[in-house]
Amino acid sequence: MIKKRLLGQSGVEGSILGFGCMRLPLNGPKAADIDIDLATRMLRLAIDRGINYVDTAYPYHSPGTRETPGASEPFVAQALKGGYREKVLLATKLPTWLVDSQAKMHQLLDFQLKRLDVRQIDFYLAHNINVSVWEKLLALGLRKFFDEAVRDGRIRFPSFSFHDNYALFEKVVSGYDWVMGQVQYNYLDHKYQAGQAGVRLAARKGLAVVVMEPLRGGFLVSQVPEEPTQVLKEARPDWTLPAWGFNWLWNQPECAVVLSGMSDLAQVEENLALAEKYEAGLFTEKDEAAIDKVRDFFKARLQADCTGCGYCLPCPSGVEIPKNINFLNQYYLFDGQTPRERCRYFYFVQLSPEERAVNCVACGECLEKCPQGLNIPAFLTKTAELYKPKE
Repeated sequence: MIKKRLLGQSGVEGSILGFGCMRLPLNGPKAADIDIDLATRMLRLAIDRGINYVDTAYPYHSPGTRETPGASEPFVAQALKGGYREKVLLATKLPTWLVDSQAKMHQLLDFQLKRLDVRQIDFYLAHNINVSVWEKLLALGLRKFFDEAVRDGRIRFPSFSFHDNYALFEKVVSGYDWVMGQVQYNYLDHKYQAGQAGVRLAARKGLAVVVMEPLRGGFLVSQVPEEPTQVLKEARPDWTLPAWGFNWLWNQPECAVVLSGMSDLAQVEENLALAEKYEAGLFTEKDEAAIDKVRDFFKARLQADCTGCGYCLPCPSGVEIPKNINFLNQYYLFDGQTPRERCRYFYFVQLSPEERAVNCVACGECLEKCPQGLNIPAFLTKTAELYKPKE
């Protein structure tokens, strides 16, 4: 069975592998077209095998912008019928970008309780905390809102998800009596945003740490060139690329739950097997040295720290921002003329003329949405230059 760790001062234990419901399988072209039958099988299989932490959010699988409630919460409500709700810790998030008053916080929570068909949410997170959001929420009475929601039983554990620098993380951790903090963290992003220092600070303060983007949105599986792949193979011939990502995190006792947004049954089976095999001390100093070499490789080549989360969409000009930035990174990750010509070929095959970077007008709307704080217009300008049609 999958091992569990105490979730901070909550008094409850969470499975070291959590199920993230952000990238569920689809049976249509839109994010809201969740393949309900397959996704339900995946989630229930994971729970039957020992996963007890299920994470969703207001905008996940939205048919439009993040202002529109997505299909993920209602899917979770249905999938947890038949006794499954009682087996899990359920987490969802307050859409902070919609909050303009304390009353609105209560309205949104009540709406999400109905969507999830529950009377209580275990972990309710203030979603996507950054400098501007944090100051706004404090001014609107976030602390009082959480106090009241805990007191009346609508939520059990006040929590937050974070996307900003370490200095702000320190303020947020000390700014309320939190039970859990959720951070982007993986072996490539060990010094990014809150980073390893933030993970350790939260643990010292008694907060549970839940990790998102453990494989950087699949990047650390699908886009690792041959050179760093060989470094990892030589160190551990029997480990897959996902095993490296998960084992690095699980080796840190501060990481209570590692969330994985699984999109098919094969991913569920693979991740479950990794979680079931993990033992304390499995990751060694030799393994850490191999990871250091891989970090050096990526640091020298990556242009943009984009995780492909899609929060920047839709673009008013129709640009498929994450796909364009992905092609920018690919161009520099893979050496030689042949791989770069393949990048060019697939750029023009996979992106319609309307979706390409050349259509960016630098309106700046994406800058306000990006949880990574990326200068997206600058990266799109660079992408458009690289992928000019040949005359």
